[in-house]
Amino acid sequence: MAYVALARKWRPRRFADMIGQEHVRRALTHALDTDRVHHAFLFTGTRGVGKTTIARILAKCLNCDRGVSSSPCDECPSCVAINEGRFVDLIEVDAASRTKVDDTRELLDNVQYAPTQGRYKVYLIDEVHMLSTHSFNALLKTLEEPPPRVKFLLATTDPQKLPATVLSRCLQFNLKRLPVSLIAARLQHVLELEGISFEVAGLRLLAQAADGSMRDGLSLLDQVIAFGGGSVAEAQVREMLGTVARDHVVKLAQLMIEAFAPSVLKWVQELEQWAPDHAQLLEEFAALLVRVALVQAVPDYDGDELYELSLLQQLAQGLRPEDVQLYYQTAIIGRRDLYLAPDPRAGFEMTLLRMLGFRYGASGLAATPQATAVPTAAAAAAKSVAPGASRAQAPLEAPAAAPAAAPASAPGTPAGDWTTMVGEMALSGAVRSLALNCQFLGHRDGLIRLALDARFQATRTPGVEAKLQQALNGYFGGPVRLEFVAEAAAETPAQIQERERRAAMVAARQAFGEDPTVKALQERFGATLLPDTIRPTRGDN
Repeated sequence: MAYVALARKWRPRRFADMIGQEHVRRALTHALDTDRVHHAFLFTGTRGVGKTTIARILAKCLNCDRGVSSSPCDECPSCVAINEGRFVDLIEVDAASRTKVDDTRELLDNVQYAPTQGRYKVYLIDEVHMLSTHSFNALLKTLEEPPPRVKFLLATTDPQKLPATVLSRCLQFNLKRLPVSLIAARLQHVLELEGISFEVAGLRLLAQAADGSMRDGLSLLDQVIAFGGGSVAEAQVREMLGTVARDHVVKLAQLMIEAFAPSVLKWVQELEQWAPDHAQLLEEFAALLVRVALVQAVPDYDGDELYELSLLQQLAQGLRPEDVQLYYQTAIIGRRDLYLAPDPRAGFEMTLLRMLGFRYGASGLAATPQATAVPTAAAAAAKSVAPGASRAQAPLEAPAAAPAAAPASAPGTPAGDWTTMVGEMALSGAVRSLALNCQFLGHRDGLIRLALDARFQATRTPGVEAKLQQALNGYFGGPVRLEFVAEAAAETPAQIQERERRAAMVAARQAFGEDPTVKALQERFGATLLPDTIRPTRGDN
């Protein structure tokens, strides 16, 4: 007996055998069981998702000898004839080869006659969008008011080309692309029934290559069985599809944890012996990063057939979440722009270097390998800024220890710095506010003269003034008297601090805006700088 391709041999013959397209199956099943079957159906969707298959099952349901139902017997002469493609009243037309209006008129001349063998005469027009305008016009009247025993089943991959007059006369069903998990499960089921050995990871790769089409998945399965000599192994699938081994992608992820550019570039050079598809490499790396991000975000993520959970957890611990997001975005953009590079390898190398150069806390490409463990928050905060790096890039430094208290000025000698005096007295609240908004004019014979900023006169209350005098008594080691005079022209400590704070803010924003990394992000990714979000580090205050 001649060999039958898997895509034909395992084509579903009942609605219950179909994988996916639940929204279409449910609607047609209810319509058949309640005898509310429309006279014209339009099935749309990409190649290999089941348009023609559903149309043939529907034709079988309408013409089964046991009656119209959603579950044909598959045993009566009508069902057997439809399965074998020899049912007289199922007229299948390839619109791509019969586009002329004369072909359409010839086809419709027989519409008025009753079915020869079955209950309904069913017209299945595949790729209906290929019909000419005159052919559609010839079809319109019949499509709107067909004879009682005629059904039209139209299928197309491009519904945009159909006239609105045709669309309005049909019930439309859009068949979705099938997910990878469903295709892989179907391929596994077929191989189990065929008695062929397989590796689940290889089936996953085939399902991804099928790109949403079950027919393409089964065709690829046929090809890899022949390629592998009767078995389906992951290595054989990768060799046939031209994809790199998972080990190479995992090695890349581990090198990105170390963030050492020479090691990454050496790995790229060694990979050349396999003649890799660099676009495919970036795609696989991005797919691995998606799984790593899921492990970081979802505690109970179980992994999948391609990567073990323990490996994903190891990578999740070694990569910062923000680096995972950056690497993913850079990988998919690099893959998109790969054709613009001088050559694919150069574009691939530049994409990896871009990842390393823009990673969190980077001030350029590392000259030595980085630690493989993610630093703790305390360690990141205490990390010093690399030489030449902008202070705006550095993590927030830990506050420095308070300096030892300077010896108090001896009574009768003027204090050199009022700000230092206020700090050493450890004032707080309203007392500190009053002191900082004063200018120190001098200390002589137990009399301290202060000039208060006129805007803060309300802070000078008897209670606050008494507390300030008490603190000064302790600082000078004896009783002192306070005298507040008219405001002087010099700045108060509060005004000096405000001026320095504003200067530090301006400097931080200017340094951040001129930073090469920030400029590169703006030019490459269209990043927007928000000045109000920039703050100087504590060392700049």
